[in-house]
Amino acid sequence: MSWFFDSNEGELRKLRKIVARVNQLEPETAACSDVELAQMTTRFRERLAKGETLDQLLPEIFAAVREVAKRTLKQRHFDVQLMGGLALHKGHVAEMKTGEGKTLVASLALYANALAGKGAHLVTTNDYLAKTGAGWMAPIYHALGMSVAYIAHEKSAIYDPAVELEAVDPRHRHWRDVTRREAYQADITYGQNSEFGFDYLRDNMVMDLADQVQRGLYYGIVDEADSILIDEARTPLIISSPAEDASETYYTFARVAGQLQPDQDYVVEEKFHAVNLTEDGIARSEKLLRVKNLYEGDVTAVHYLDNAVKARALYHKDKEYVVKDGEVVIVDEFTGRMMPGRRWSDGLHQAVEAKEGLKIQRETRTFATITIQNYFRMYSKLGGMTGTAATEAEELFKVYKLEVTQIPTNRPMVRLDNPDLVYKTEQGKWDAVVQEVKERSEKGQPVLIGTTSVEKSERLSDELRRHGLKHEVLNAKNHEREALIIADAGQRGAITLSTNMAGRGVDILLGEGVVGLGGLHVIGTERHEARRIDNQLRGRSGRQGDPGSSRFYSSLEDELIRIFASERVAGLMARLGFDDSAPIESGMVTGAITQAQIKVEGRNFDIRKRALEFDDVLNNQRNQIYNDRRKILEKG
Repeated sequence: MSWFFDSNEGELRKLRKIVARVNQLEPETAACSDVELAQMTTRFRERLAKGETLDQLLPEIFAAVREVAKRTLKQRHFDVQLMGGLALHKGHVAEMKTGEGKTLVASLALYANALAGKGAHLVTTNDYLAKTGAGWMAPIYHALGMSVAYIAHEKSAIYDPAVELEAVDPRHRHWRDVTRREAYQADITYGQNSEFGFDYLRDNMVMDLADQVQRGLYYGIVDEADSILIDEARTPLIISSPAEDASETYYTFARVAGQLQPDQDYVVEEKFHAVNLTEDGIARSEKLLRVKNLYEGDVTAVHYLDNAVKARALYHKDKEYVVKDGEVVIVDEFTGRMMPGRRWSDGLHQAVEAKEGLKIQRETRTFATITIQNYFRMYSKLGGMTGTAATEAEELFKVYKLEVTQIPTNRPMVRLDNPDLVYKTEQGKWDAVVQEVKERSEKGQPVLIGTTSVEKSERLSDELRRHGLKHEVLNAKNHEREALIIADAGQRGAITLSTNMAGRGVDILLGEGVVGLGGLHVIGTERHEARRIDNQLRGRSGRQGDPGSSRFYSSLEDELIRIFASERVAGLMARLGFDDSAPIESGMVTGAITQAQIKVEGRNFDIRKRALEFDDVLNNQRNQIYNDRRKILEKG
């Protein structure tokens, strides 16, 4: 990776030169009146029309946005934030640590690229962040004479200071409802990634061009870029309708799968997330189903049986999904959040519903679909921002042609990242975690504990309760209390137990006197398949130069180690002299775990790459059909 860091330093030198020019313009821009600043958008556009380039105007543009932010939000862009804005403008992914103000950074590049009059999009992970981010930055755009809107699942709205809605959050007060089309006509539009993608698909299904809402994909910034462009890329966007009802069939096969024995009737390959029926399993299934040969004639029975066994062996309640209001709701393994409305395809979701004895929703018939990759590759220019992108630099460049630029922090990072402690058993690990939480809590230091699933968070919660440690639990089951729990997580003596929900897009502010106690201490209870998810968790501590610390605990029974590195790690431990009850703190062991993560990341990249190669074929056909369809509608 040395090439990456060398090229990053070279890129930062270029950005610093432009920042120096912005700083030189600051006194001159500060002398402008509010009216003069409001007229700058018109003047910039006139100069662009006369042949000047956006890059030539960039120092003046950034100086104007910085000055307006000072006046409207009382926030002045730091030099490193200007560097982040420049990286976004260049079509790079800006890697910026937690608390470095990515929302403010995006305002620079969004305004600059919206000057072309073709629209600029800020793409985020949910409706709330879209509305909040747009409302927060809207005073800047409005003062410069630009319009800003947001699109959400239920509605679309445009910023209008004359509107005064009742809202606790001031960022939610000045919104006027508009049509979807009007929201896209705004200079700048914020929205959730799937909303942008589904609007594109729906636009290519209309019978009248007047019903289309988007106006092309010119410039976009993807917030939490690794989450959207990599994690979400595994699931295509699909518009569908219900197909025929086959509920009884799913219930029948769920009962059959329930009578099969693991290892004897089927073999689970966790590494490949697959199950294979044995000869005994096939014979037993045929007997239970009262058929002579599962593989003779119509083989749909094999498909139903395969899904039923997968649902039982590979998909676990409170890990891959939760049951809420009588429905199976998928839990995102990377964010720990529920994904209502998302369903596993090819009958798998129905198989899980049957296993849980719930009402089975019909399978669907697909009308239109596109992968996240092929949607975002249609933008003329794309940028992104996240706290963790360096480990995914290869994939971001190969798939999206996006380079990663690591932006320095405004203040030095002083967080202490302690070496991993590895235990032989999971129970030994839990005991050690509880002991450290107890010690930290007794001296008043707030602790954030990260787990990999709802199930694990509830198990550790029981352990903490048994030791009399008062704590808050944040997982997909009680996400409604997220804001309240996070607001108190940095207070003196607070213990917060969370799934990956607290690992991304969350700012934990330190309470009074906590800095002197060492800041927030983060405990990871298991290594994730992706290193950046671990880095996201660590990043909750040590924001904006605050003190903080972190440590990860692992055991040989953890999923990552058990499936991908058990022999290597166990061998290292044996050579190093390993006691069952004592941990081992070794760079070699930690290195073996990191290598397992790299191996899994590479495997997952290969899976996404194959899916994309398949969709590329469909994409050529899709583009041809959509182009032909548009020509017909234009003539009509």
